Amino acid sequence: MTVAIVCTALLGLLVFGLGLLVSMTRGNTNQAIGHGSDPTDRLHKLVRAHANAAEYAPMMAVLILLVGARQPSGWMVATFVAATACRYLHAAGMITCETLAKANPLRFAGALGTYVTGLALVAATLLRL
Repeated sequence: MTVAIVCTALLGLLVFGLGLLVSMTRGNTNQAIGHGSDPTDRLHKLVRAHANAAEYAPMMAVLILLVGARQPSGWMVATFVAATACRYLHAAGMITCETLAKANPLRFAGALGTYVTGLALVAATLLRL
């Protein structure tokens, strides 16, 4: 359960950390609401990275805690870590890319890993009923 709790905390840190970066960037750019549509703009990239994390991290955390509370096997614990790492990879790919308009390997790996690990966590949850 310790790994599940740490992974859940790290997912929370990702969402709140990205939110803080968005707020700080808004303060630095004097843009209190919204963002431009330029896919190279730092605020645009941060807002999109935060929104995407906020869409996936909560469900990922719930699934991790559900599976983690039921004596998970080794592959399940490894999936917790991989799922968390994939969310960070995706965010890093969105923030560090030159533009969101082009494919980025980190973003792709993070997104693919999120789908694979998310579905594995769903399966692990159902198998443990």
